[in-house]
Amino acid sequence: MGNLLSVNIHAANIHDTVGGCDTIDAAFAKYSTILGVCGDDGYRKTFEEYVLAQNKRVDISKKIKPEWHVIPKRWCVERTFSWLNHDRRLSKDYEITTYSAQCLIFISHSATLLRRIA
Repeated sequence: MGNLLSVNIHAANIHDTVGGCDTIDAAFAKYSTILGVCGDDGYRKTFEEYVLAQNKRVDISKKIKPEWHVIPKRWCVERTFSWLNHDRRLSKDYEITTYSAQCLIFISHSATLLRRIA
């Protein structure tokens, strides 16, 4: 469905595979019934090994090829990012602190969920 389970904004000098470990820890702590996660090719190695060490399943999608084709489950992620970009303050890097950016992401996604049920 593309619902956010956990958000972690980190500095640009932290690689996504390392930052993803903190994010997935928060998601696993909050939702103990999660059995596995999906990621793109950038999450191979560190992130993949970290999730497998916690006895969870990880599904890494293949590298994007030059020709167009649908990548399974990737559209959910891209659609969620698109929804977030509709909010003016999230369309560019206006926020000074990572905490305020994280709060705005939660506010934006909450508004999206409320629009869906209304």
